[in-house]
Amino acid sequence: MNIVVLDGYTLNPGDLSWNELEKLGDLTVYERTPADKTLERARDAEIIFTNKVVLNKDIINNLPNLNYIGVLATGYNVVDLQAASEKGIIVTNIPAYSTNSVAQMVFAHLLELTLNVGHHSSRVYEGTWVNAKDFSFREKPLTELDGLTMGIIGFGRIGRAVGNLAQAFGMKVIAHNRSQPVSLPDWVTMTTLDDIFKTSDVVSLHCPLTVENEKMVNIQRLRQMKKSAFLINTARGPLVDEQALAYALNKGEIAGAGFDVLSTEPPREDNPLLKAKNCFITPHIAWATKLARIRLMNIAADNLRHFLEGSPVNVVN
Repeated sequence: MNIVVLDGYTLNPGDLSWNELEKLGDLTVYERTPADKTLERARDAEIIFTNKVVLNKDIINNLPNLNYIGVLATGYNVVDLQAASEKGIIVTNIPAYSTNSVAQMVFAHLLELTLNVGHHSSRVYEGTWVNAKDFSFREKPLTELDGLTMGIIGFGRIGRAVGNLAQAFGMKVIAHNRSQPVSLPDWVTMTTLDDIFKTSDVVSLHCPLTVENEKMVNIQRLRQMKKSAFLINTARGPLVDEQALAYALNKGEIAGAGFDVLSTEPPREDNPLLKAKNCFITPHIAWATKLARIRLMNIAADNLRHFLEGSPVNVVN
């Protein structure tokens, strides 16, 4: 069984083991694969794993031995599912491996926005505290979370985990979901999108990207928000109109933003958020704690094992 991993570096930069996949076949791992090398490297593969390398119709149709595609992520838009299905190729993904890690990143951004830890730490090392007249100094506002309202858009696994942390901080939790959840914890109130944007002190995005909700956070939505409110996005970059958000931040129409995802990754140099006021951006790392990556690796191997045994799981096509 010839197994090829096209872009293994982000999952395993050297601190994990590929042993579980190696047990299942002849494994070749490429750290990164440029588009013009994809067909060459995948040509003899029966099993392909990809994270961000695109497998479009032309490539799939030119891989005669391919039986299985494992996406090393939850999102699977890098694979042409229709082309795979037409050739009888099973495509799987990795659900629910990074829930707690992403929720933790939401609060890493939120705590930075509300307490300005990075700014004040930098000022200490610059000598400001050494030369201060008082035992304490603060140059930016410090905001307590207790009593504030967390508005969550998308109340799936990650949305619920974020809500659970929010209520532990004493926040009121409201949420919006495209369908009514079957069961709800007693600490959340489901409401409309308008209510989320109008009443929340923090809006956190946790919905999938669809044609309908691309740029759902636009200038109109941003103008519904309180001037003191924060926007957090650890879901998908294109959910937000980045030009509109940069304008809102620079004009003081909202207080700040914390993003782990952008519309194009890596971002273009002219992305307006890179120079926007009070906007903190991390490079799509919310998913990448070591424990989350271990879970991802184990699920990937388990997905393939089930496929080889004739009972595939986590199939997306």
